[in-house]
Amino acid sequence: MSIFTCLARDPASAARRGVIHTRRGDIQTPVFMPVGTRGSVKAVSPRELDELGAQIILGNTYHLFLRPGCGIIEAAGGLHRFISYDKPILTDSGGFQVFSLAKLRKVTPDGVKFASHIDGSRFFLGPKESMAIQRSLDSDIVMAFDECTPYPSTEIEALKSLELTTRWETMSREQPLNDGQLRFGIVQGSTFPELRRRSAREITALDFDGYAIGGVSVGEPEPEMFKAVEAAAPGLPEDRPRYLMGVGTPRQIVESVARGVDMFDCVMPTRLGRHGAAFIGNTTINVTAGKYARDFTPVDPECSCYCCRNFTKAYIRHLFNVGEILGIRLLTLHNLHFFLNLAAQIRHAIEEGRFSELRARYSEDFAKSAN
Repeated sequence: MSIFTCLARDPASAARRGVIHTRRGDIQTPVFMPVGTRGSVKAVSPRELDELGAQIILGNTYHLFLRPGCGIIEAAGGLHRFISYDKPILTDSGGFQVFSLAKLRKVTPDGVKFASHIDGSRFFLGPKESMAIQRSLDSDIVMAFDECTPYPSTEIEALKSLELTTRWETMSREQPLNDGQLRFGIVQGSTFPELRRRSAREITALDFDGYAIGGVSVGEPEPEMFKAVEAAAPGLPEDRPRYLMGVGTPRQIVESVARGVDMFDCVMPTRLGRHGAAFIGNTTINVTAGKYARDFTPVDPECSCYCCRNFTKAYIRHLFNVGEILGIRLLTLHNLHFFLNLAAQIRHAIEEGRFSELRARYSEDFAKSAN
């Protein structure tokens, strides 16, 4: 049985409504996945994630390997038991750290020599090691080890990175996993459409359970991101889920769904929440601004989240001003609700034949926020 079932399509775009079948339950798509890099979605509990409607969260192989370490997580019975979360978990392979920790690593044909960002200790992480760690974590969706190509890159640099990614993902495909673990491949190619198409051909030939488009949201202009998706997505199998890694803003999510993407993750809801920003429509407001000192209205009067049903901008601003952690928690809950609700709205819109209307609304909101 295929792990992906398509339930509905938008006739005017490549948007689709589907279900990913995992051993820990079905995931309704399009889906937004909150990021829990170190085994925790920052400032929220697993119970609150359930209440928000989260279907799946992310963890990171590199960070969990360093702290607390695979031995402790294995002794706890796996990552799910360790963090008390019973829904699906996707683990990134550590490939993004090849990009983000460039000053602390040396790339070799078989993997990466890292100096730990914590204490400088040295270790090696490659396809074999990454897959073994993810098997130990017992995550439900395992990402192949790749090189996240930096932006900007020349076409020659992007080609060399693509060839290395294909080598590493071939090795990743050969490694054993636990029963029921799903394995996703990752398309690279930077901002070069022909390289994206080549990568899609090479990675799909390895027959993964699902496919991701990586190497975006690394500093490239938004049109380049969309161009990368447009080049890669048509080459990915219709019967497998498609995941755009690290994306993005509400408009980017809507536009990427229109290009055939099913899965998204981004740190933006939690990161901006910690800094006093709240999502409303396709823009954000800074709740810590002085103009909200006597604003006794909700962050978003049309929002049904716990934060907006019970608290005012003035109170949340006060919490940030006096350093109370509740302020961070409330805006994080609001932002996660916003993104999870956006995904639900997209699903309903595709089912009901209204996706074009929703897409147009987010384009209008974007134009207004840019003025």
